[in-house]
Amino acid sequence: MNENPWKVFFDRHAPHYMDEVFTKHTKREIDFIEEEFNLPKGSHILDIGCGTGRHAIELAKRGYRVTGIDISEQMLREAQKRCVEESVSVNFIQADATDFEVNELYDACICLCEGAFGLLSEGEDPFERDMKILRNINRALKPGAKFLLTALNGLRMIRMYSDEDVKNGIFDPIGIVETHPMSDYLENAPEGLVLKEKGFVATELVHMLKTTGFLVENIWGGTAGSWNREPLKMDEMELMIVSKKI
Repeated sequence: MNENPWKVFFDRHAPHYMDEVFTKHTKREIDFIEEEFNLPKGSHILDIGCGTGRHAIELAKRGYRVTGIDISEQMLREAQKRCVEESVSVNFIQADATDFEVNELYDACICLCEGAFGLLSEGEDPFERDMKILRNINRALKPGAKFLLTALNGLRMIRMYSDEDVKNGIFDPIGIVETHPMSDYLENAPEGLVLKEKGFVATELVHMLKTTGFLVENIWGGTAGSWNREPLKMDEMELMIVSKKI
């Protein structure tokens, strides 16, 4: 079986990930998460697609227990280094978000900044893949536990592309999926590997969450660094959806 192209990408991008501009608002984002979850210190939070652990580590510094799951060994290696530097402990697990297993139930879950959600491998069903992630998250949560998800805004994606892009295989308007060579994002990328990202519209996410056992509470704009509980704008990069396990 061919290696997941997103694992290849994140393994190679790991040393540079924290240089990305969208990583610069972590403390403010954790303030938002704390207000939204309203959990006592010591509560156990699950971070799906945790990457270098920027949210997980800040939550741990504020007194929460955190388990972070990511497919990339190198991203988790960077996260462990940062834990040592920050003198905190986070339980990191290398696993695919579509089939991870945990042995306890969590008080809340975050899945942010396309750490796992909407990242497709060649041949994966753009509808079923992320349903697997949502089912896994639901199984891992206590009843009533909150789940905060950010995902690529499909409205923006649709407005970005043209019929010519559809014809050239760059954009699939049925699945709301864009496809680009990995070399567009990564120097010295392996030849022939492509990265596929799915955008979502709010009604689609509501249906997916209801089908997998969640009750949607709020939908807002969710672009990293701009979390303000405000209505989703057409051209925002990401949307945010807050739900809880039924």
